[in-house]
Amino acid sequence: MTDIRVVVADDQAAVREALAAMLDLTTGIEVVGAAADGVEAVSLVREHRPDVLLTDLRMPNLDGAGATERVLAEAPDTAVVLLTTYDDEESILLGLQAGARGYLTKNAGRAEIAAAITAAAAGQSVLDPQVQQRLLASATVGASARPAPSDRAAAPAPDLTPREREVLRLIADGLTNRDIAGRLFVSESTVKTHINNLFAKAHLRDRAHAVRYAFETGVAASGQAD
Repeated sequence: MTDIRVVVADDQAAVREALAAMLDLTTGIEVVGAAADGVEAVSLVREHRPDVLLTDLRMPNLDGAGATERVLAEAPDTAVVLLTTYDDEESILLGLQAGARGYLTKNAGRAEIAAAITAAAAGQSVLDPQVQQRLLASATVGASARPAPSDRAAAPAPDLTPREREVLRLIADGLTNRDIAGRLFVSESTVKTHINNLFAKAHLRDRAHAVRYAFETGVAASGQAD
């Protein structure tokens, strides 16, 4: 199996070098470049065409969100995972709206970072549990501040199956694919199939979008799959 090729970007040399060294020691991952800012990250992606860019969010010259946008415009096959100390809603949305496929805080360990890189390279979206809870709390507050939805707004996409609605509700509850598989007594590959199907039907971009959609349509609030 071919190693996942990664470019690492962080303006702090110690962090950048530690990440590169750690990932180079991880089976199945090869670091092909390390950048000190977003401009250099875009240049290295242009040069090496890696599978994944693992980048900090706050950097000089060009931040992680800006680098994400440029990378996806120039090298759409490269997935971006943000690794940052910032877990506030504004920063999270800034990164996800730029097109990042993953968002981790720097509390993440080696296994979590490697898993996020592997998932992103496979086209999957990954959110740090803390980040997902932050989005969940934000969506809950936003939903409670709005007037009761109409019947039309409360109904999810009509072609979602009961199982797809259940998976959507569990995503909104902050469960990972593995947790959902355990809860439903199915394989992770089956969960991924349900997620891919509901994302396509509901035109969802990522898990953050799915959390908001679940609350806006009433799936999360219902606490059950019809």
